[in-house]
Amino acid sequence: MTQNKITQLFKIKYPIIQAGMVWASGWKLASAVSNAGGLGIIGAGSMYPEILREHIQKCKKATKKPFAVNVPLLYPDIKKLMDIIIAEGVKIVFTSAGNPKTWTPYLQNYGIKVVHVVSSVKFAKKSEEAGVDAIVGEGFEAGGHNGRDETTTFTLIPMVKEKINIPLIAAGGIGSGRGMLAAMVLGADAVQVGSRFIATPEASSHQNFKEMVVKAQEGDTKLTLKELAPVRLLKNKFFNDIQELYTKNPTKEQLTDLLGRARAKKGMFEGDLEEGELEIGQISGLIHEIKPAAEIVKEMMQEFKTAQNTILQF
Repeated sequence: MTQNKITQLFKIKYPIIQAGMVWASGWKLASAVSNAGGLGIIGAGSMYPEILREHIQKCKKATKKPFAVNVPLLYPDIKKLMDIIIAEGVKIVFTSAGNPKTWTPYLQNYGIKVVHVVSSVKFAKKSEEAGVDAIVGEGFEAGGHNGRDETTTFTLIPMVKEKINIPLIAAGGIGSGRGMLAAMVLGADAVQVGSRFIATPEASSHQNFKEMVVKAQEGDTKLTLKELAPVRLLKNKFFNDIQELYTKNPTKEQLTDLLGRARAKKGMFEGDLEEGELEIGQISGLIHEIKPAAEIVKEMMQEFKTAQNTILQF
């Protein structure tokens, strides 16, 4: 595959970015994806500062290829995370869930490439104005925290592409080479893949969660908790408890009380499939087995090229 804006920007072989997912994206997954030719990302959202430092150091030992760190901008002690990222020489940072103006110039002063995740054209334009190097446009299909507007990836990517001039990465509902080709035809320069990399031996999420993802069918996920922060979840007892509470027209405080603390850790990291929060995308219905991250990257590229050749025959 020839180089494009994203592979040149990040100095990677393939335009495949592994999403920085909480409780799943540690150094093992990030280094495996980077070694396979994509861009691995350490998800800092679930890490204390010193844990992040440990993961960065281990990732540097495990790969000589570029990798990134994802930082949710709502993280309570974000300055400590940024100081560690700079001190450890990380060259690429993906930010999300906040105003990119806050940290983009600061990071770029240290030679760091900054990418911001958005779910709307409005915030894509604001991110470009903030000076980011690239944008991730994430559609409604994605797992985890999501946009309120429920704009699908197929709609979002061409709308964002029409309004921005910087490189664009498509995310949400992409876990195959065919999906990658479709996103790039619509205007993306690369794809960000989250859910598919959950079902890998290298993901730090619990085996129980990985097996439930593999068993998931169409319709087994749903976006909920819009009043707090929209999140796509696998349906389980906790999800059903949310739905039951909604029948009573709950206040934000009641929803917050039900959510409590560490629900995502309980589900995705500790493997409590009943009471835990199980964040995953709609693409889970197409994930049928747990396999190494390198195999996923290889299969995506093979399928991408096959699909590309098929289209060229028309």
